[in-house]
Order: sequence, then structure tokens, then C-alpha cells
Amino acid sequence: MKQIHWYPGHMKKAQIEVQERLKVVDVIVELLDARIPLSSRNEVLYKITKDKLRLVVLTKTDLADSKETAKWINYFKNQGFSAVFSDLNKPNDVKNIIKEVEKLGENKNQKYIEKGMKPQPIRAMIIGIPNVGKSTLINKMSGRHAASVQNKPGHTKSQQWIKVSNKFELLDTPGILPPSYEDEKKAINLALVGSISQEILPNDELAKIAFNYIKENYFENLKSRFDYLDENKTADEAFKEIAIKRGYLLKGGQDIDKTHKVFLNEVKNGLLGKITFERI
Repeated sequence: MKQIHWYPGHMKKAQIEVQERLKVVDVIVELLDARIPLSSRNEVLYKITKDKLRLVVLTKTDLADSKETAKWINYFKNQGFSAVFSDLNKPNDVKNIIKEVEKLGENKNQKYIEKGMKPQPIRAMIIGIPNVGKSTLINKMSGRHAASVQNKPGHTKSQQWIKVSNKFELLDTPGILPPSYEDEKKAINLALVGSISQEILPNDELAKIAFNYIKENYFENLKSRFDYLDENKTADEAFKEIAIKRGYLLKGGQDIDKTHKVFLNEVKNGLLGKITFERI
């Protein structure tokens, strides 16, 4: 497998920016892909922010197995975190995230009240790897919900805060890159859902991994998409049959490379149904 990594300088810069902003942040909103919750966690950012109050949000739930998502929610709650699952395209799900953040900040404001001080808005930072929904959530929260935008003093660089509600302000954070991926299984999971390039493995190998996992765990999904397949077919036999049925042909045989690419894209985009690649 090709070594998957990003430029260390970029990651170091991102770490420094997050660490600087943590001084004025109350709550971390960590977005994880519900199909691969642990593989989609940026471990470097997690370690940097682990001492802050945290809301874990499982995104892409419209593409994940709902039974497995429920198990993951319980897993994170048992770890001591607040946790919710969310389809970021649903306004009510976004509102629920806002409510959960406000709930996390209640203890902070109770201390203010006890001291005779006025309650302060909760300040939150959203973190997450590319393609997990970070930009979508920030845009949803800062769009129609944004009552005002202002610069807060008291920091070496003024930070842009977005007023989401009277109880909640969101820090407009920089884009965060993930660290290197030395764990082959994690890298494969990320490639299967499209969070990193699928070129980490030859398409034939990645497609076989996906096919065999789905065959073992979600055969009904496979059968629904390709009703001519049966459980006895190997991945190679299945891809040949798919190529023939769909007309992916070359002179002298089937265009198996195209079949692999199309199959992987259909898996990534949910055309084979709701699939979770990482289980408790």
C-alpha cells in the first residue's frame, strides 16, 4: 500500500492554529463519518483537544447502517462524551447539534450566575477531517442562523466569531488537515468512503475488499443492486458478470478496470444501500 501522508508543515501549522484558539474555546464539536467513526478521527487533533468538553457528531448517517450507528453513539457516550448522529442536510438535525452544544455550556454559565455575573455565550470549535461535513455544518450554522459577526479582543490575533444563537458562538476555524495514515486498515476505510484518494491501493484490490466485506455483512444490499449475483460467486466472478450485464466491454473481454471504478463509486455514494465499514 502507498504511504498516505500530508506535508508535515501543513499539519504543524494547523496544530498551532488549533492550540492558539483553544484558549478561548469552551466546547469542541468533533465530526466523524458514521460509516467509519474511529478511522475518520484525526488522532493528532483529538489529543490536542481532549481536555475540552466535547460533542461527537456522527455525520453521513444517510449512508450508514442505522443499527451500527446506534451502537457507535452508545460507545462514545460510554467513553464519557456527549454524542449525536446527524444528517447535516436536515435543518432539525443541525438545530439539535446547536442545542447539544448549549447544553454542554450550562455548567459554565451556572458558575457565572453563582458569582453574580451575566451568563456568557458558549464558544465552540468544529473539527473534522476533509469530506466529513465540517464546512457544511459551519455554513448551515453561520448562514440563516447568523445574527451577527464580530471580532473578539483578548487574543494575539482577533478571531472571527459567529453568533449562532444567544447562547452559542462559533469560531470560524481554519481548514484542518489529517495526519499521516500509517494504519493500512484505517487508510482503506477512508478510501472506501472517499475521504482520501482511492488510489492508495490498485482499484482491483480495493474493489475486492469492498465486495467481500459487503458480501459478508450486507449481502441483501448487494443482491438488491445486482439481482443476478449469488452468494457463491467470488469477487472476480462477480465483477466479470457485472461488466457483461452493464456492457462494460473491450475487444476480447470485459472492461474490468472500469467495473472496479464504477463499483467503488457506487459504494462511496450509497448506491449499494446503507453500509458501515467499521463496527464496534
